[in-house]
Amino acid sequence: MHSLTFPRFGVSRVQEAIAKADTLIEAMGWIRKFRGKTTVIKLGGSVLDDENALMHILLDVIFMETVGMKPVVVHGGGKAINRALAESNVEPKFIHGRRYTDDSTLEVVRRVLAGEVNQFLTDEIERLGGRAMNLSVHSTNVLFGEQLKLDSGEDLGHVGRVTEVDRSVIEGLLYTDQVPVIPSFCEGKDGRGYNVNADTAAMAVAQALGAEKLVFLSDVNGVRMDKDDPDTIIHSLSETEARALIDSGHIASGMIPKVEACLETLGRGVGKVHIVDGRLRHSLLLEIYTSEGVGTEIYK
Repeated sequence: MHSLTFPRFGVSRVQEAIAKADTLIEAMGWIRKFRGKTTVIKLGGSVLDDENALMHILLDVIFMETVGMKPVVVHGGGKAINRALAESNVEPKFIHGRRYTDDSTLEVVRRVLAGEVNQFLTDEIERLGGRAMNLSVHSTNVLFGEQLKLDSGEDLGHVGRVTEVDRSVIEGLLYTDQVPVIPSFCEGKDGRGYNVNADTAAMAVAQALGAEKLVFLSDVNGVRMDKDDPDTIIHSLSETEARALIDSGHIASGMIPKVEACLETLGRGVGKVHIVDGRLRHSLLLEIYTSEGVGTEIYK
């Protein structure tokens, strides 16, 4: 009589499979908690130029939508704009770190940021298996605003700030399980276009939607006790703790305006704000669906 034999997993493969199952079980609690909740993701900087990092971020966005979260992508496109300006022989000009936008620059920003980059991100989400819709002045605009006035009185040209967000269009897409993709470009009541800082555009969208989370994908891993040492990252910060770190000088230089912007956003109805290194593979999923997280979470 012949005995039946069945293929068996090796011990290492079984342990690997169990570890994967444990990860899914850990994620389940967070998936249930955030199901149906809106998260605004600010995408920009060097991440947009890193093909591999960008692909994993967009896969994370698709995963979030698949398990019931409602992600909204707000993006910049500074480096792509700089390349296009160079090709057009338009010299970029900055005032206090902000791009001066004259008529020629505005046309490039409208074409590249609100057109090419916006359409590319939408197409990539679709290519990777998700559903997305680009919302811009070339399709359906949802950001409206006015010219930005500096306290110094200096003129930045066609640079604006968002004063109104069309919630109904964005929420309509979220209701039909699509990912809205929004460029940091707004339109005035007179039909003029304005270049907008991507951080402040994402803040305006998150505030208008009453988002559960606003995630800034950055080039650093979060808020650090020592700005030059990534191992000193602070994974969780209350509003009070964040202000104390600013006062003590531990939060310094370029991180100060970002953290202050986070605190302002918390004061306007957003649940939590995260600063995450977008170059880390699957950083969005690790930050939202694991207990430890990989960036800094700031809460009220």
